Amino acid sequence: MEQLNLPAFSFRILHRAGKPCIFDDFRKRYVALTPEEWVRQHFLRWLKDHLGYPGGLIAVEASLQYNRMPRRADAIIYGTGGKPLMIVECKAPKVAITQDVFDQVARYNYPFGVKYLVVTNGREHYCCVRDEKQQSWQFLEEVPTFSRLNSS
Repeated sequence: MEQLNLPAFSFRILHRAGKPCIFDDFRKRYVALTPEEWVRQHFLRWLKDHLGYPGGLIAVEASLQYNRMPRRADAIIYGTGGKPLMIVECKAPKVAITQDVFDQVARYNYPFGVKYLVVTNGREHYCCVRDEKQQSWQFLEEVPTFSRLNSS
């Protein structure tokens, strides 16, 4: 798999029917190892291991509805009180982070109204926070730690 702009982690990888699968510690099962999954596993482990996000508060491929259509967010981060705080959208490393990607994650936010949105392709990571006064999204220089996210 491709080199990412994230720390290296060790993962359990096996082959089923000739296709690689990676063990997802959050879902507690093996899943197909696609380039997007490679990014998701690294990014979520980075959140957990380096920024203090509790693994039990990270929902992977969380179901939601948008315009009565079922969708799945790559990850939703919940606060200690059970309120959704952040949506994470992961793309394969070769996928450019464009306005369409931000529009996608913003649409996923309608049912949740989270304050933080993150988009990553494993090489570039963007985090935005909702400015309620300005009714706009402001880019942050870095992804906040869980303690900062949970206290805001």
